[in-house]
Amino acid sequence: MALNDPRIYLASRSPRRRELLKQINVSFDLLLLREARERGVDVDESPHAGEPAFEYVQRVAHTKAETAWRMIGMRRLPLNPVLTADTTVVVDGLIVGKPQDAEHARELLARLSGRKHEVLTAVAVAHKGVTETALSRSAVEFRDISADEITRYVASGEPIDKAGGYAIQGRGAVFVRAILGSYSGIMGLPLFETAEILRRLRIM
Repeated sequence: MALNDPRIYLASRSPRRRELLKQINVSFDLLLLREARERGVDVDESPHAGEPAFEYVQRVAHTKAETAWRMIGMRRLPLNPVLTADTTVVVDGLIVGKPQDAEHARELLARLSGRKHEVLTAVAVAHKGVTETALSRSAVEFRDISADEITRYVASGEPIDKAGGYAIQGRGAVFVRAILGSYSGIMGLPLFETAEILRRLRIM
């Protein structure tokens, strides 16, 4: 039996995650964690030494969910479930984060050009002392991308806040030759895994 009020908190600044939750008819309020280092961050997203990428994304998503849940209590907000997610790109076994600037974005895209890489997205939901986490793994193959294409794409501004420096739901889709896995997971919120967690917690 689902909750009488299935509304949740989304602890993410990503507009893609908002769109995906709306797609599966999940009502939510935003609960934003601090991410700007100059103001102090609520969750340190730095990988641990020797930490495998699949453990890293699950740890970060889980930590974000539990941090946001504590924040709900401190602010005396309604005790609705809180959902978080974390996405990373893996190339040659190494974690590739969001580009730090335009030059870094160009380097990342040149590295992905003509190759396969892996996209990992972990989703976590915390509610009343229980935190459920699930992992989505997808393989993405890029066609060869010319230096001129990379320059024009970076100039569009799209790569800057995206894991791996591209958005599969945006202009970056033209680089994608094939995917094996979850399209929504590559976007940043795997809907299958998300819905499974929400059903297990009787939220959907």
